[in-house]
Amino acid sequence: MNIAILLIDDDRELCSLLCDFLALEGFQTSAVHHGIEAVAHCRKHHYDAIVLDIMLPGIQGLDVLRQIRQFSTTPILMLTARGAETDRILGLELGADDYLPKPCNPRELAARLRAILRRSPKLVDESVTLEVGQTCINPAERRALYGDVDLQLTSAEFNVLQLLVRNAGKVVNKETLSQQALGRALSAYDRSIDVHISKIRKKLGALGGGSLIVSVRGSGYQFRISPEKPHP
Repeated sequence: MNIAILLIDDDRELCSLLCDFLALEGFQTSAVHHGIEAVAHCRKHHYDAIVLDIMLPGIQGLDVLRQIRQFSTTPILMLTARGAETDRILGLELGADDYLPKPCNPRELAARLRAILRRSPKLVDESVTLEVGQTCINPAERRALYGDVDLQLTSAEFNVLQLLVRNAGKVVNKETLSQQALGRALSAYDRSIDVHISKIRKKLGALGGGSLIVSVRGSGYQFRISPEKPHP
């Protein structure tokens, strides 16, 4: 079965080239070229993943991302100008799952899309629900709850939290988090994991669980078995 991908980019020639390439890779790809039209389109249609450019007519890509995240958790890969670190970080903070600098290699784009869609067997046993305190992870439904309230995590955030909860009480290093939760090796100066952790903390914190994820300097992150007493 084909995987449905939406390209949101005003460069029609690039979209045509990417659609042709991604079709050869087994993706069924559609394109929208205007920011406001993209939001309306996403309200009416479901896609397995979205590729979203920062620079768009109508409204900018970051505004499109912000609005889509109000009603959808579909994985979103941002296309950013090379070297635009501020845009990348802001995109992740607004709920993007990954980013790729433009101009991009179509083969790398396909690989990144597969990575954010893949449910790694190392991460997921869909028959087992994970529960640590008030935190509940349901792999089959891709839902994370705290105190019976859905945390509304993005795909990447879900993968990160699932890996931490599965290893509750242990420190999980950033390299492992990047490789197993994001599907790619950790590169120098890559702050994606830190940003995803920050977003998860905010969502847990709104429900009283803000102290559950601990930063371990020089090592990684730990999900506490109890908020009061972290385990080594």
